[in-house]
Amino acid sequence: MLDLRWIRSNPDEVRKFLADRNNDMDIGPLLAMDEEKRALLTETEDLKARRNEGSKKVGAAKARGEDAAPIMEEMRSLGERVKEIDARIAELDAGISDMLLSIPNRPHDSVPVGKDENDNPEVRRWGEPKSFAFEPKAHWDIGEALGILDFEKGASLSQSRFTVLKGMGARLERALLNFMLDLHTEKHGYREILPPFMVNSKTMTGTGQLPKFADDLYKCENDDLWLIPTAEVPLTNLHADEILEESMLPLFYTAYTPCFRREAGAYGRDVRGMLRQHQFDKVEMVKITTPEESYGELEKLTDNAEEVLRALGIPHRTICLCTGDMGFGSSKTYDVEVWLPSQDKYREISSCSNCEDFQARRMNTRFRPKDGGKLRFVHTLNGSGIAIGRTLIAVLENYQREDGSVEIPEVLVPYMGGATEIKG
Repeated sequence: MLDLRWIRSNPDEVRKFLADRNNDMDIGPLLAMDEEKRALLTETEDLKARRNEGSKKVGAAKARGEDAAPIMEEMRSLGERVKEIDARIAELDAGISDMLLSIPNRPHDSVPVGKDENDNPEVRRWGEPKSFAFEPKAHWDIGEALGILDFEKGASLSQSRFTVLKGMGARLERALLNFMLDLHTEKHGYREILPPFMVNSKTMTGTGQLPKFADDLYKCENDDLWLIPTAEVPLTNLHADEILEESMLPLFYTAYTPCFRREAGAYGRDVRGMLRQHQFDKVEMVKITTPEESYGELEKLTDNAEEVLRALGIPHRTICLCTGDMGFGSSKTYDVEVWLPSQDKYREISSCSNCEDFQARRMNTRFRPKDGGKLRFVHTLNGSGIAIGRTLIAVLENYQREDGSVEIPEVLVPYMGGATEIKG
């Protein structure tokens, strides 16, 4: 969340970036509650000072043998007013907290102002889409013909948007996740973590999933537990409520987890195949840095995601999301989009974001500077490194052959037990 003091001092700037983000939130009530709270705090400090002074007067009056009842009555009245103020301040604190948790992050100055995905500029691209001598098939046709993807069985076991992977399909999924983890840990310097796949509400709130995205999440109704929508949630929260030494930073974490998303607002889009699933596998990357390092680390984080696709030999491009298309907690985001021949276009496969201190304030994660200065909030970054199911789609479609078989990218052959192709 944002610093209330900064919001108080820069209300016009807040209104502008909210408008740039297509957000019609009115911060007037927040400012009004903040003003009322500060006035009440001043009043209660005065009342408490008067009450302390009155206590001294009571003692002095009794020592002189005088009637202290009038002074004691005044003290009682002051005490009642202090209780009223304390109760009102508690109400205001709750209202202020609710509004602060609902305000999206401030875009970085380098983020282009735009309305939607059509205003996202391309930053770079790698590789040329392959020219096929035949009409390339969609991944669902390829997978079903090879007997490695079973959408009907996934729906019967669960519901739509769940898939059963079989045989070489399951092996390919496992090969991809192991390849990605090895790349990020052995070459890119991330520490592998295996976190819980269910977390509590405090953890979800820390990274910004709650309260805003509750409808998109799966909750265990009998417990304060939520199925994670991404490993970003437990990885970033590893240092919630901690004070780190600057010498410890930056911290790099990576994890494979299944991810669970209801995607309540996404019905009607990409209903066929595996592109938009309620359960999917992903390798996530998280960085915790000082503010001075975070934007340099964002460029490296994005390159780490792109390197997965370069190693696989799959064409892709990187775009910078405009203000109107950025995620709730992000200050700047690059999306990496992979080429899908069946759709004749690029589709998002990784999103790499710098959240600055937005999540750190929610989690209360700070660091102690080397120079002994006051404690500061860390910056947090996250990125898909990358979405495994969508990578499997890209492999099937970009490496398909006319006879229906699929070539296995060279870098994956050791992870596939030496197999070089998938065929029926």
